[in-house]
Amino acid sequence: MGLFEPDEIKRERRTLAGREISVAVTPPLGERSLLAAPAGLLKGMGVTMNYLSHPSKIVTRQYPENRATLKFPPRYRAMLQLVYEDSGYHRCTGCRICERACPNASIKIISRRGASGKLDIDRYIWRMDSCTFCNACVQACPFDALEMTHQFENAVYDRRLLIFTLNRYAGPPASVLEKEPDPQKREAMMEPRDRYGGPVPMSGQPIPDVRPLGPPAPSEADPAPQAQTERGQS
Repeated sequence: MGLFEPDEIKRERRTLAGREISVAVTPPLGERSLLAAPAGLLKGMGVTMNYLSHPSKIVTRQYPENRATLKFPPRYRAMLQLVYEDSGYHRCTGCRICERACPNASIKIISRRGASGKLDIDRYIWRMDSCTFCNACVQACPFDALEMTHQFENAVYDRRLLIFTLNRYAGPPASVLEKEPDPQKREAMMEPRDRYGGPVPMSGQPIPDVRPLGPPAPSEADPAPQAQTERGQS
């Protein structure tokens, strides 16, 4: 119960800093303010005494001892990941709908033209350091290629470790690979991708507000400067 009943609160228009605004005006507290604090204190102590007299109702979880039995609500969100089929192929087509749905640019998708001639995903980069876990990307995906998992043990000493690649391989999605009967052709359509490769700080690539770690990796460096040097020497 609040300090005031709804019918006790009045709406008025007042001028503040030269602008007219709507304010809620409450009656003076009087004696009710002196009773509110003890009432709230007694209510809280009542809850504590109830748990003390009924130990079976205690819901405190003894972490990390209870790792094996730890359960989370279905809507709990801790880690974004790509959904992989039983065949080991992901569903992501690189359409970038999730990238556009992200409210704070925590997703960056790099696409390429694959062996099939269609647009494939090259790298799916996720910035966990700026993600708000709003689930907008999961809801926006038309292929159900994303999910929020309950993997919550993600603490690191270096924030650059929270920016990484989600896809394990670059290539077409499961819907394309599973239609190819030849295993060798499927392998030729895929290229392995590591967690911290590509344009991420751990690979030497600067991104907004995060400094890189060392020079860019040779395999990830921009080939343009090298090409310009070769033309200058020739």
